[in-house]
Formats: sequence, C-alpha cells, structure tokens
Amino acid sequence: MAKYQVSKSIDVRGEVCPIPDVETKRALKDMKPGEILEVWIDYPLSKERIPETVKKLGHEVLEIEEVGKSEWKIYIKVK
Repeated sequence: MAKYQVSKSIDVRGEVCPIPDVETKRALKDMKPGEILEVWIDYPLSKERIPETVKKLGHEVLEIEEVGKSEWKIYIKVK
C-alpha cells in the first residue's frame, strides 16, 4: 500500500538544475490544496533545492525518500 494518496507524479530523473525546480513549480501551480505531488529525482542538488523552493511557495515537504543509489522521491503536500 502506498504511503501517500499521490494526486500527481512527475519524473525529472536525468535532468539537472534548473529543470527539476521549474517542473516541480509548474506541477504545483495546477494542483489544489490538500493534493500530493510526487517528484522523482536523481540529481543530488535537487534534493536540497526543491524542498527550499517548495517551502518558500508555502507548501509542505512530507518526505524525501531514497529509492535507489542516487535516486529519491519527494512528496509535497499542496497548501
């Protein structure tokens, strides 16, 4: 069973900054409060930058889950 009720998922693996940040912001803009965005990344700097950006936008980072060697999923709750 999934940890979160994911409303939307984006996969930006293989991309480097600023693409993961830009795509995350674009996805969040189209979402409603309470929905959860799942972001797949493999660029280590994005693991730091995306949560900072999300918090500045007023949303909540629920979890950064390591899913492989240099691969993560970031769960973001839209506020």
